Amino acid sequence: MTPDMSLRDHAREAIRDEVAKHAWTLFAAHGYEATTVDQIADAAGMSRRTFFRYFAGKDELVLERLVESGNLIATALEQRPADEAAWPALRAAFSATIRLQEQHHEKSRPLQLMLRAEPALRATIETRRRLWVERLAPLTAARLPSTDAADRSGTRAAAVTASAVACLEAAQIAWAENPGTSLGELLDDAMGAVAPLR
Repeated sequence: MTPDMSLRDHAREAIRDEVAKHAWTLFAAHGYEATTVDQIADAAGMSRRTFFRYFAGKDELVLERLVESGNLIATALEQRPADEAAWPALRAAFSATIRLQEQHHEKSRPLQLMLRAEPALRATIETRRRLWVERLAPLTAARLPSTDAADRSGTRAAAVTASAVACLEAAQIAWAENPGTSLGELLDDAMGAVAPLR
């Protein structure tokens, strides 16, 4: 237990995680719009009122899980060798989420399609993209070659990071739409089309 988290905090996080698991299972089976808060609450063994003690709504539940994926990638990026260039380091860091998606492809594929197809989730996807770039760009910046003029605005790091995230999204869409393909290979193709991975 971390010093800044109480037993109550841990219990709350465990409940939120359990609700999220039930929600994503329902989303994979029925889609986002067709899944109601009542169904999620029922699957998690709680009342609708209790659900709203933990989440403001379905969109917060989705965004939280997407942010968690970004944090997983950031941790993997931090652990890459310090002398590894930004582009291949980002590709390697994406492997953390790719492994999970391929291991659970029966849920991950329909969820990827849902994220792109549901109009109600467009703002959530944009927020996810912004948060991922904000989280990953400082880690990317440390791996870019230095220039005479300091890049105080972080433009180069933001551009490289956003490009890598776009490649991941393109690969995920292709993978979701084409069962039997390899997400890792599709990502290699996408990122390799932008810049060499080695």
